[in-house]
Amino acid sequence: MGKLSGDELKKMIDCIKPDPRVMVPPKIGFDTGIHRLGDLIIAIATDPCTGVPEDWFGWLLINYAASDLAISGAKPDFCTITLLGPRPTQASRFQTVMEQTCKAAHELGIAIVRGHTGMYDSLNDLVGVCTVYGAVPKGKIITSAGAKAGDLILCTKPLGIETITNYAISHKPTAQQLFGAEKQSEFATLVPLQSCVREAMALAQINGVHALHDATEGGFVAALNEIAEASRIGFMVDWNKIPIPQEVGILQRHFVFDDEQLLALSSTGTILGAVDQEAVGEVALTLRSHGLTAHFIGQFTENKERKIARNCAKGAFPTTAVDPYNEIMATS
Repeated sequence: MGKLSGDELKKMIDCIKPDPRVMVPPKIGFDTGIHRLGDLIIAIATDPCTGVPEDWFGWLLINYAASDLAISGAKPDFCTITLLGPRPTQASRFQTVMEQTCKAAHELGIAIVRGHTGMYDSLNDLVGVCTVYGAVPKGKIITSAGAKAGDLILCTKPLGIETITNYAISHKPTAQQLFGAEKQSEFATLVPLQSCVREAMALAQINGVHALHDATEGGFVAALNEIAEASRIGFMVDWNKIPIPQEVGILQRHFVFDDEQLLALSSTGTILGAVDQEAVGEVALTLRSHGLTAHFIGQFTENKERKIARNCAKGAFPTTAVDPYNEIMATS
């Protein structure tokens, strides 16, 4: 998708001068930064929003960044908003998006503190950026580096649910042909699943939840590899335990991409996590209270190998995420 390679990102991060006030500086695989501000511990996350269904633009703008923050164990409390568009952009278009944004922020109890709006000749479409921040209770910081050998791999939502939903909205006629009219209509209503704010905040309070990561760009491939890399452990995934909607298989056959790409399918709103086996029951109950099912799809291992088992055969888990999301969205 649109991210730089790990090597290129590392070069950029290496330019940042260390600061003792920063507890979690910019790192590959970490979606939230954490710093001290006097006696407070502040978490901060920022995300862009572009190329999404415009009826949901402001809602997604807030929830993308707020989800990243909630996964760290922080409550999203404040945010700043930047809205940019090509010149000219009708003021009413900005107004509509801003009303969506304000409604989404209010739903999550987030106060909008500052913002910027502008039009630029270099842009072709709307671009939004939201930066969210809030305090983290001491001892409650969660990062991608917290997974432990023996932890079970938690999955909170089906793989590719974001891709199916956005395709159903943006390619309605083809989606109706592929999925059926009833399923297309159903998936078009599932945009709220692209937020994981509430369940992430709840999971972060459970002792034994050691790491959480949103399976956004690069899907399960990027998220699991980043947790393993940050935590310096390996994992074994059971393909048969991964919740894969049949519509993902339909898209796979229609667009002709392989199983490695399927595992890398963008799944924003789906959390992958590391859970102590003693916390499995509480995690399942907590997710059930949010209308979700806890899927345990594998285990983190002391052995640093990254494997996937399928029908009694074991092989290497993909190391590179080749996400077919853009290809799927660009064609019908």
